[in-house]
Amino acid sequence: MDELRGDQAVWVFDSETVRIRFETKGWFKSPLFKLLGSLELPVGAVQEVDFLPGVGHKNGWVLNLRLRERMDPFAAVGSMLDDKYQPFRLTGPAKSELVAEYLADQLRFAAGRAEAPDPRSVIDLVPSPPLHVLTSEGTARFESDRLSLVWSGGYASGYKKKKQRREFDLAEITGLEWAPVDDWGWGFVRVVGRGRPVDAKPKNDLNVLRAGEEGNEIHQAFLLAATVTAHIWARESAAGRAFGPAGAGLSAIALDDPEWWKRTARGAVEALSGRRVALGTSADGGGAEVPVEAGDGGYEALEAPAEEPAAVPESARPADTTWIFEQIERLGGLHAKGLLTDEEFSTKKAELLDRI
Repeated sequence: MDELRGDQAVWVFDSETVRIRFETKGWFKSPLFKLLGSLELPVGAVQEVDFLPGVGHKNGWVLNLRLRERMDPFAAVGSMLDDKYQPFRLTGPAKSELVAEYLADQLRFAAGRAEAPDPRSVIDLVPSPPLHVLTSEGTARFESDRLSLVWSGGYASGYKKKKQRREFDLAEITGLEWAPVDDWGWGFVRVVGRGRPVDAKPKNDLNVLRAGEEGNEIHQAFLLAATVTAHIWARESAAGRAFGPAGAGLSAIALDDPEWWKRTARGAVEALSGRRVALGTSADGGGAEVPVEAGDGGYEALEAPAEEPAAVPESARPADTTWIFEQIERLGGLHAKGLLTDEEFSTKKAELLDRI
């Protein structure tokens, strides 16, 4: 187990994990690092390792980890943090350069051999919910599937105080934006959601919680944005996995296409009536037909395909219970994506289970 002590943290590497323990003592230490405390980063999440000798303070070194896509929620949130506040960046004095370079080489080697981690593990890099944030304008509370903003602070505008609060389901949030403190002493975190009107002025925008420069308000807002972003990624990954083998090969375009999700939702509901549905796998509507048992034990097509489909051999038809559990799994994915309500999911699930 190798240990490297830097200016703002201590990194401990055991070939599979980088344990980052942030230095939090002293008034000059980063408020963000004090909020984080520590992190455990799987080596498989690392895409690149950059080691730069002689470029830091007093010719010190800089070690920077660049993570795989959708594994660094801190770098994904709005305006980039100042370099000295990057959680996966470590600096140190020239006297420890050889030790730092050795660790960088070991990390690079291990990362090159490691498999990519489960995309859902990104939530292990952020604080566990519930997460509560307090600023001069109000409060925010995140509970893994719901985010609420309450404007009860002394600096909240009259408009926001009149509205009191706004609730967001995680399924309707497409992202969060974070803006650092400006010349007027205010920064903010903004929730970006489908169908939510946006006001150009953050003080009147009901999707925004402003944060002042006092204390660690703006860093709390940043951590909230990173945490919700990580949970959005994990939810989308879980929704994609819920389709199982039938969802293998789905393109990123398909998953981001609202029309694809509408077609898939309609198809899943049609499946409950015993029809054969087409599960689109691309933005242009193309896709493969999924065999669905009809009420009389046969198969039929929901809609005429562009080309004549190959006949489904009797031996290829799934067993009753296998098909039922596959449909429940697909419905679970739609429910996780927010396309089915809790009531709709429970009702359809019960209907399927009654067939066993």
